[in-house]
Amino acid sequence: MPRGKTAGKALCKPARQLLFSEALRQQKHPAPAASPPPSHDTMSDNTQGASMDRILQEISAVGRKLEGMDTAMSALTAETRSMHLEIVGFQSQISGLDHRVAAVESQVVSQTDRDQELLNLRSKLTDLEDRSRRNNIRFLGFPEGIEGTDILSYLRDTLPKLADITFDPPSGISKSA
Repeated sequence: MPRGKTAGKALCKPARQLLFSEALRQQKHPAPAASPPPSHDTMSDNTQGASMDRILQEISAVGRKLEGMDTAMSALTAETRSMHLEIVGFQSQISGLDHRVAAVESQVVSQTDRDQELLNLRSKLTDLEDRSRRNNIRFLGFPEGIEGTDILSYLRDTLPKLADITFDPPSGISKSA
Protein backbone atom coordinates (compact mmCIF):
# COMPACT_ATOMS: atom_id res chain seq x y z
CA MET A 1 0.00 0.00 0.00
CA PRO A 2 1.62 3.34 -0.97
CA ARG A 3 2.47 5.85 1.75
CA GLY A 4 0.67 9.14 1.49
CA LYS A 5 -2.35 10.97 2.77
CA THR A 6 -4.82 8.25 1.78
CA ALA A 7 -2.64 5.48 3.18
CA GLY A 8 -2.34 7.27 6.53
CA LYS A 9 -6.09 7.84 6.67
CA ALA A 10 -6.86 4.25 5.69
CA LEU A 11 -4.71 2.93 8.53
CA CYS A 12 -6.68 4.99 11.04
CA LYS A 13 -10.11 3.71 9.95
CA PRO A 14 -11.77 1.03 12.04
CA ALA A 15 -11.64 -2.52 10.69
CA ARG A 16 -15.35 -2.64 9.86
CA GLN A 17 -15.07 0.49 7.74
CA LEU A 18 -12.05 -1.00 5.95
CA LEU A 19 -13.99 -4.16 5.20
CA PHE A 20 -16.90 -2.18 3.85
CA SER A 21 -14.66 0.06 1.69
CA GLU A 22 -12.86 -2.94 0.21
CA ALA A 23 -16.10 -4.76 -0.50
CA LEU A 24 -17.48 -1.70 -2.31
CA ARG A 25 -14.34 -1.41 -4.41
CA GLN A 26 -14.52 -5.07 -5.34
CA GLN A 27 -18.14 -4.71 -6.39
CA LYS A 28 -17.49 -1.62 -8.52
CA HIS A 29 -14.51 -3.16 -10.33
CA PRO A 30 -15.03 -6.90 -10.62
CA ALA A 31 -12.26 -8.97 -12.11
CA PRO A 32 -12.78 -9.73 -15.85
CA ALA A 33 -14.21 -13.17 -16.42
CA ALA A 34 -12.62 -15.37 -19.09
CA SER A 35 -15.23 -18.10 -18.99
CA PRO A 36 -18.96 -17.73 -19.47
CA PRO A 37 -20.62 -16.25 -16.43
CA PRO A 38 -21.82 -18.83 -13.97
CA SER A 39 -25.17 -18.59 -12.35
CA HIS A 40 -25.95 -15.57 -10.27
CA ASP A 41 -25.93 -17.46 -6.94
CA THR A 42 -22.59 -19.17 -7.61
CA MET A 43 -21.00 -15.97 -8.83
CA SER A 44 -22.10 -13.99 -5.85
CA ASP A 45 -20.88 -16.70 -3.43
CA ASN A 46 -17.49 -16.95 -5.21
CA THR A 47 -17.07 -13.17 -5.36
CA GLN A 48 -18.06 -12.76 -1.75
CA GLY A 49 -15.74 -15.54 -0.64
CA ALA A 50 -12.84 -14.16 -2.67
CA SER A 51 -13.57 -10.64 -1.48
CA MET A 52 -13.72 -11.77 2.13
CA ASP A 53 -10.46 -13.70 1.77
CA ARG A 54 -8.78 -10.74 0.17
CA ILE A 55 -10.16 -8.37 2.82
CA LEU A 56 -8.94 -10.68 5.57
CA GLN A 57 -5.50 -10.83 3.97
CA GLU A 58 -5.36 -7.04 3.76
CA ILE A 59 -6.54 -6.69 7.34
CA SER A 60 -3.88 -9.17 8.38
CA ALA A 61 -1.25 -7.20 6.42
CA VAL A 62 -2.45 -3.94 8.02
CA GLY A 63 -2.31 -5.64 11.42
CA ARG A 64 1.30 -6.72 10.80
CA LYS A 65 2.18 -3.20 9.68
CA LEU A 66 0.55 -1.79 12.81
CA GLU A 67 2.49 -4.24 14.98
CA GLY A 68 5.70 -3.16 13.25
CA MET A 69 4.76 0.46 13.75
CA ASP A 70 3.97 -0.21 17.42
CA THR A 71 7.39 -1.83 17.88
CA ALA A 72 9.09 1.07 16.12
CA MET A 73 7.10 3.56 18.22
CA SER A 74 8.14 1.78 21.42
CA ALA A 75 11.78 1.91 20.33
CA LEU A 76 11.46 5.60 19.50
CA THR A 77 9.83 6.28 22.86
CA ALA A 78 12.62 4.47 24.69
CA GLU A 79 15.28 6.32 22.69
CA THR A 80 13.54 9.65 23.31
CA ARG A 81 13.48 8.97 27.05
CA SER A 82 17.15 8.04 26.96
CA MET A 83 17.99 11.23 25.07
CA HIS A 84 15.92 13.26 27.56
CA LEU A 85 17.91 11.79 30.45
CA GLU A 86 21.17 12.57 28.65
CA ILE A 87 20.05 16.15 28.02
CA VAL A 88 19.13 16.59 31.69
CA GLY A 89 22.58 15.27 32.63
CA PHE A 90 24.24 17.65 30.18
CA GLN A 91 22.21 20.55 31.56
CA SER A 92 23.38 19.82 35.11
CA GLN A 93 26.99 19.51 33.91
CA ILE A 94 26.73 22.80 32.04
CA SER A 95 25.23 24.47 35.10
CA GLY A 96 28.11 23.19 37.24
CA LEU A 97 30.65 24.34 34.67
CA ASP A 98 28.96 27.74 34.49
CA HIS A 99 29.37 28.18 38.25
CA ARG A 100 33.01 27.11 38.05
CA VAL A 101 33.72 29.52 35.19
CA ALA A 102 32.11 32.38 37.13
CA ALA A 103 34.31 31.57 40.15
CA VAL A 104 37.45 31.45 37.97
CA GLU A 105 36.53 34.76 36.31
CA SER A 106 36.18 36.46 39.69
CA GLN A 107 39.53 35.01 40.76
CA VAL A 108 41.14 36.29 37.55
CA VAL A 109 39.79 39.79 38.20
CA SER A 110 41.06 39.78 41.79
CA GLN A 111 44.39 38.33 40.60
CA THR A 112 44.72 41.13 38.04
CA ASP A 113 44.09 43.68 40.79
CA ARG A 114 46.68 41.97 42.98
CA ASP A 115 49.19 41.95 40.13
CA GLN A 116 48.71 45.68 39.59
CA GLU A 117 49.10 46.35 43.32
CA LEU A 118 52.23 44.18 43.37
CA LEU A 119 53.72 46.17 40.47
CA ASN A 120 53.01 49.42 42.31
CA LEU A 121 54.59 48.11 45.50
CA ARG A 122 57.67 46.86 43.63
CA SER A 123 58.05 50.27 42.02
CA LYS A 124 57.85 51.98 45.41
CA LEU A 125 60.30 49.49 46.94
CA THR A 126 62.79 50.06 44.12
CA ASP A 127 62.47 53.81 44.56
CA LEU A 128 63.02 53.53 48.34
CA GLU A 129 66.02 51.22 47.91
CA ASP A 130 67.60 53.56 45.38
CA ARG A 131 67.10 56.56 47.63
CA SER A 132 68.54 54.85 50.73
CA ARG A 133 71.74 54.03 48.84
CA ARG A 134 72.40 57.60 47.75
CA ASN A 135 72.89 59.47 51.08
CA ASN A 136 71.10 62.41 49.56
CA ILE A 137 69.02 64.93 51.41
CA ARG A 138 65.79 65.77 49.72
CA PHE A 139 64.16 69.17 50.17
CA LEU A 140 60.56 69.34 49.11
CA GLY A 141 58.72 72.49 48.16
CA PHE A 142 61.59 74.24 46.39
CA PRO A 143 61.32 74.83 42.66
CA GLU A 144 63.86 73.14 40.40
CA GLY A 145 67.02 75.13 39.75
CA ILE A 146 66.39 77.82 42.42
CA GLU A 147 69.81 77.16 44.00
CA GLY A 148 71.64 78.36 40.94
CA THR A 149 75.22 77.21 40.38
CA ASP A 150 76.36 77.21 44.02
CA ILE A 151 74.14 74.86 46.03
CA LEU A 152 76.20 75.09 49.21
CA SER A 153 76.04 78.87 49.50
CA TYR A 154 72.28 78.82 48.74
CA LEU A 155 71.67 76.34 51.54
CA ARG A 156 73.97 78.28 53.92
CA ASP A 157 71.91 81.41 53.32
CA THR A 158 68.43 79.89 53.11
CA LEU A 159 68.32 77.20 55.83
CA PRO A 160 69.07 79.50 58.80
CA LYS A 161 66.32 81.88 57.63
CA LEU A 162 63.73 79.10 57.21
CA ALA A 163 64.52 77.31 60.46
CA ASP A 164 65.17 80.54 62.37
CA ILE A 165 68.53 79.30 63.60
CA THR A 166 72.08 80.43 63.34
CA PHE A 167 74.42 78.33 61.34
CA ASP A 168 78.05 77.89 62.23
CA PRO A 169 79.86 76.12 59.41
CA PRO A 170 82.19 73.27 60.30
CA SER A 171 85.85 74.17 60.63
CA GLY A 172 86.84 72.64 57.28
CA ILE A 173 84.34 74.67 55.22
CA SER A 174 84.92 78.33 54.69
CA LYS A 175 82.23 80.85 54.02
CA SER A 176 83.78 81.99 50.80
CA ALA A 177 84.13 78.53 49.30
